[in-house]
Amino acid sequence: MKHCVVAMALGACLISTGANAQDLGPRPEFAEPDFANVQLGQLLFYDPILSGNKNISCATCHHPDLGTSDGLSLGIGEGGVGLGPDRKIDPNNPPEQRIPRNSPGLWNLGAAEFTTFFHDGRLEADPHQPNGIRTPLGTHMRPGFQSALAAQAMFPVLSPDEMAGHYSENEVSKAVRLGLLTQDGGAWDLIAARVAAIPEYKRLFEEVMPGEEVTFTAIANVVADFIAFEWRADNSPFDRAMRGEDTLSEQAQAGMQLFYGEAGCSTCHSGWFQTDHAFHAIAMPQIGPGKAARFENHTRDEGRMRVTGDQRDAYAFRTPSLRNVTLTAPYGHSGAYAALEDVLRHHLNPAASLQTYLVDKAMLPEFPGAEDQSAMLDMNSVEAIGDANGLAPSSLTDAEINAILSFLASLEDPALRLGVPESVPSGLPIEN
Repeated sequence: MKHCVVAMALGACLISTGANAQDLGPRPEFAEPDFANVQLGQLLFYDPILSGNKNISCATCHHPDLGTSDGLSLGIGEGGVGLGPDRKIDPNNPPEQRIPRNSPGLWNLGAAEFTTFFHDGRLEADPHQPNGIRTPLGTHMRPGFQSALAAQAMFPVLSPDEMAGHYSENEVSKAVRLGLLTQDGGAWDLIAARVAAIPEYKRLFEEVMPGEEVTFTAIANVVADFIAFEWRADNSPFDRAMRGEDTLSEQAQAGMQLFYGEAGCSTCHSGWFQTDHAFHAIAMPQIGPGKAARFENHTRDEGRMRVTGDQRDAYAFRTPSLRNVTLTAPYGHSGAYAALEDVLRHHLNPAASLQTYLVDKAMLPEFPGAEDQSAMLDMNSVEAIGDANGLAPSSLTDAEINAILSFLASLEDPALRLGVPESVPSGLPIEN
């Protein structure tokens, strides 16, 4: 195999395959939030005060030590104790079911191109909507969110198994059960009132927005500012090579040539952040309870189709960015693969990989009574997922796979800036 030749020209690293800084499109534009907002958002991100039982923070499922995810295929929010792979079911208050989808990383979400969120894209910027954001709440969505990132950051607080708590065990979960979410006096108002009642938060909000009330949208906006600032990851070896400041290793160069060449990875993983922000069905195995409403009894996760209602979107999920992909295992919308190499091999023959998948490739905490592979045992579901991908099998040698893995490692930039605070104004314990 010919190695990719790197030449310095006009400040860009030109790759012999034709993949170069110009091919990647315009350089990313990032939000530049006010630093006081960032600092306030940092405290709220790590503060369990936003959860119904005051025992879970945003960082529980998006921790910097775990690549801004949780290190689990399907995590445990409410009803769990511990952090990351050590998180276990609380036998005194177990969750009702596994959370149905993998916790995504938070890298580069402050870049302007990130306007679609969640694995199925159910929340996205949409200028045709009254507030410029389309969300599952529809007309009940409140105004005041400064971005789609801010809006999505606060949706987990409405989920009983993520942050709200189980039915009727706290005032927030009671409001959620009654369907009182964004209405006056609903779950969002209850959480905002908690924050406003803490003198230090009251003071900090007065500094960043003098004379205004502490509202849920204000909380969401500063949390989004923190995410945008903290996890801006654009100084990886790949970035430096594209800027002409460095060169990649010989193996990473070979992997880059494959990635942007015959392996076809860049068909979907395109641009500076290696994502087309689109939705594709690639026969990714689906484990766990599936994405269903409480009254539904199936274990399917039909992906984008649940948002659009279009059969052509069945089992399609958003293309993830590959920045820091080496830090964000497990992989896939359900975290089906704990190893990055297994994901690469899945792409070589998705339908066959789906047919032979075993749940031991995942990273799942023990969950009594969970039928984690039930969807995979339903051959009708497996055939439907397999038929949806339409991808022809391809082949790569072990050496070529290792080269691509080396290139993916060149996308790594941990980018931690403020880190985990020593304490938060609520006085509640921080998970670290």
